[in-house]
Amino acid sequence: MADNKPNYEHRENENIVSNRELNIWEALLPVFILVGMLAFNVFVYGDDALSGSNQFILLLGAAVAAIVGFFNKVSYQQMMDEVAENVRSTTGALLILLMVGALSGTWLISGIIPSMIYYGLQILNPTIFLAACVVICAIISIATGSSWTTAATVGIALIGIGEALGISLGMTAGAVLSGAYFGDKMSPLSDTTNLAPTMAGGELFSHIKYMTITTVPTVIVTLIIFIILGFTIETTGTAQTDALLGTISSTFNVSGWLFLVPVVVVAMIVKKAPPLLALLVGTLLGGLFALIFQPEIVAKIGGGESLNLQTAYKGIMDAITVDVAIETDNSSLNDLFSSGGMKGMLGTIWLILCAMVFGGIMDGIGALERITKSLLKLAKSTFGLFASTVGSCLALNITASDQYLAIVVPGKMFSKAYEERGLAPENLSRTLEDSGTVTSVLIPWNTCGAYHSSVLGVGVAEYALFAIFNWLSPLMTLLFAALNIKIKQLESK
Repeated sequence: MADNKPNYEHRENENIVSNRELNIWEALLPVFILVGMLAFNVFVYGDDALSGSNQFILLLGAAVAAIVGFFNKVSYQQMMDEVAENVRSTTGALLILLMVGALSGTWLISGIIPSMIYYGLQILNPTIFLAACVVICAIISIATGSSWTTAATVGIALIGIGEALGISLGMTAGAVLSGAYFGDKMSPLSDTTNLAPTMAGGELFSHIKYMTITTVPTVIVTLIIFIILGFTIETTGTAQTDALLGTISSTFNVSGWLFLVPVVVVAMIVKKAPPLLALLVGTLLGGLFALIFQPEIVAKIGGGESLNLQTAYKGIMDAITVDVAIETDNSSLNDLFSSGGMKGMLGTIWLILCAMVFGGIMDGIGALERITKSLLKLAKSTFGLFASTVGSCLALNITASDQYLAIVVPGKMFSKAYEERGLAPENLSRTLEDSGTVTSVLIPWNTCGAYHSSVLGVGVAEYALFAIFNWLSPLMTLLFAALNIKIKQLESK
């Protein structure tokens, strides 16, 4: 996820707060209350829970954690310092979110996304579509090292193609994320792939090689399941393809030249250009191509009948910043050809900030450290050590709402235990990735879950079951540990 997540520089030096007075029940109390409140809130609001009520629930959970902290003589300033550090660490992610919103707006009105859908409808057969999504996203994510970039570019287009084919949005999103996170884990350009061996005391390429032991079987099982689903699901796209293609071509000036823009963006990221710069270039090029290829659409969005300086400026600026919609004679395409721009990302940003408040206070009162130590005490065997690591990563993804902390904290806490058991650091780094990196997207209030849900326009509850690679990865690493398969030992000195 390299370039599209907050920079992990200095994360390995982050202070993890320890509070000797906090017991395990005090540490878990805010978690239990938070999960209970979130469950009730989702029951009441359903899909609208992320519109604001979940955000406030996270703040209430933070308040509960703060009360626990006050009872244990943790100062208000200490808690706020940890909140500030957490929020600061998400700066890059928040800016990326805003730029992704801007990019999606100009890529819509320029015809880039409609062109991807147009050609995709002709190439991608519904039977192999889901498996193809996994492969395509895996390749792009390996090349870029970023599941975030993959979802924000190709992922959006594949969601559109899947919807046009009549395939469940949850299935398509699950396939997109399965491929994106496979590539994210295996790419040397990914920051989590670099961070995990740093925390465990290992080496990058040894870590990647060792990850293939669990990752390759996991992605193979994922592909098999999606192939089976492809043969069993009923789609409506085959019968409607001609009508859809006709509607798209009559609404937009479809052209292969439009693909120059995403090619430039992906090339910049592969060349390690700063992600904000790559997305800014993609946004500006999208606006330029909109003026060249879709002048009538730009003029209409800009409030005029013809393109002039004022309507051109207003049309492009509205696509970047606020809601825009392009109407066609097909109702399903009308839903597809709409964008919220930067404004559409504000709800996700709100959610991330509230999640960081909860995670910061939990860290500030020493709850994260206490929970992790309790899990470590359960590790009486090699399998127990692996299981405790997995449980710790999952717990931190839920409580701290941050993928990096789900790698950094267990990495710090468990590295000595693995060494004392005579286990090579690759065991720990692989487990951190198998359980910390990939499961973050399954938590609605985690930065990754919030991001992907917002970018793809599909709720976490809708895609979680179909994000097969993501929930299967920790199970696979536990299976290999239980069967003692390829458990690397420390070399004798």
